[in-house]
Amino acid sequence: MEPKKNPKADVGRSSGLYFVIGLAVTMGLVYTALEWKTYDKTNDYDISMNVDDDLDEEVPMTEQIKTPPPPPPPAAPEIIEVVEDEEEVEETVIESTETSQEEEIIEVEDVLVEEEVEDVDVPFAVIEDVPIFPGCESESDKRACFQKMMQKHIGKNFRYPEIAQEMGVQGRVSVMFTIQKDGSIGNVRMRGPDKNLEKEAARIIAKLPKMTPGKQRGRAVRVPFSIPITFKLQ
Repeated sequence: MEPKKNPKADVGRSSGLYFVIGLAVTMGLVYTALEWKTYDKTNDYDISMNVDDDLDEEVPMTEQIKTPPPPPPPAAPEIIEVVEDEEEVEETVIESTETSQEEEIIEVEDVLVEEEVEDVDVPFAVIEDVPIFPGCESESDKRACFQKMMQKHIGKNFRYPEIAQEMGVQGRVSVMFTIQKDGSIGNVRMRGPDKNLEKEAARIIAKLPKMTPGKQRGRAVRVPFSIPITFKLQ
């Protein structure tokens, strides 16, 4: 019985050929895939350094630092010409300080040493020879006579300031003065409750007479003295 199908339409007759072709293509693709190599793209220059310079200003070139020249060599020393001195120079003769037997030796006890005088103030209470108030020359206790004559002088010359009386001002004025080495009165100071009273006390002290100066170890010295003057309203 003859088949009804056209023999040209039989797809199975060329299947072997197609299989071989497909196998070859597949192997070619697999080989190509295995042998295919890829490379990273690299640039020949660094784009980070490619910066557009918008400045039109020209940068001056750095000047070359000039090295200072070396210092000049020191000048040659002057040649000192030695000239012969025709003048004769007298030699200095040094005398010996040693004593000979003929010289007289002065002992230390025979040399008079002047005592250095110190210019100091000696208070009235401790001075050896108190200042002598005029009229106390013949008195044995010149210290007591001095104070007595001071009180007498104050009482004789005392005068209460009228302005102080009107203001009712009273009190004690401490008077300090110095009997100088020539017997005069100096360095007068007052301290009291009112200027008018101090002024009156200064007037009384200014009337003191010149005295015989006080002495310490036989030498005249300055003698500070202080006395209170009391102003009291009746």
